[in-house]
Amino acid sequence: MIKVGIIGGAGYTGGEAIRLLINHPEVELSFVQSTSNAGNYIYKVHTDLLGDTDMKFAEQMSTDVDVLFLCVGHGDARKFMESHELPENVRVIDLSQDFRLDAGHTIGDREFVYGLSERNFDEISKAKNIANPGCFATALQLGMLPLAAAGLLTDDVHISAATGSTGAGQKLAQTSHFSWRANNFSTYKCFDHQHLNEIGETIRSLMPNFASAINFIPYRGDFARGIFASIYTKCDLSEEAVVALYKEYYKDAKFTVVSDTNIALKQVVNTNKCLLYVSKHGDNVCVMSAIDNLLKGASGQAVQNMNIMFGLDQRCGLRLKPAAF
Repeated sequence: MIKVGIIGGAGYTGGEAIRLLINHPEVELSFVQSTSNAGNYIYKVHTDLLGDTDMKFAEQMSTDVDVLFLCVGHGDARKFMESHELPENVRVIDLSQDFRLDAGHTIGDREFVYGLSERNFDEISKAKNIANPGCFATALQLGMLPLAAAGLLTDDVHISAATGSTGAGQKLAQTSHFSWRANNFSTYKCFDHQHLNEIGETIRSLMPNFASAINFIPYRGDFARGIFASIYTKCDLSEEAVVALYKEYYKDAKFTVVSDTNIALKQVVNTNKCLLYVSKHGDNVCVMSAIDNLLKGASGQAVQNMNIMFGLDQRCGLRLKPAAF
């Protein structure tokens, strides 16, 4: 059994990690740390877990684990790593943005591998530390990887994508209140969303000469979870050829599926899937990409990466089904 600890278990990604790991057949969940809820029953915070676990949030961590999931805020993961001396054998999977970019992959003797398995499977399988990708970054990169790998991103890329309110985290803000979010729709961080940095690094790792713009308009959606993105750019391939390109690229992927018909958000919510739909419109190739931001965009992908690191079936503990309605 893999002994797992979670740092920062009271938030959305921490809660998702708990739900997955307590039901994972190869995992023993040793502790769930939370500074704000130490001593409280986990089900008092994540109320759907009533009857599933009697664990309490721990105040302190234990190093008697095989892997730590860092489900803390941006900036706090690096502070944690700087203030804790972890045994060399303890692996780390960080869900924040702190170690995703090339310039910040290393801290002390630890080097973090970018955890997009559809791009870096071999590196993840040998890694001791994983920087889990961002939610938007996951959906958008999976929509672009086949084109980049084939050297076909030769023009500007245009993206519109909407995310659910859980993407903003649990901390209250004006734009996450129900009364503001319900029956509402808005943009934010147009053209300069932070996930563009990790997207750019991945694209350039496949196409070193990539110099086109990625024009990204993010939207706040009137729903709790999920990301739905549309991506388009110029492409000379026929529709048949570009669809074949995508299906070939993802033929061995366990969770990324190319659909023959248009896709919808409800197909992926509460799953670890990414669904893609590819079509041509004149000179433009259009790619639709849909994920659950808390699963394939966060905790589900983290568990998938853990499975790869420990040589398990990627789908272990992740055979999740969406609701029909």
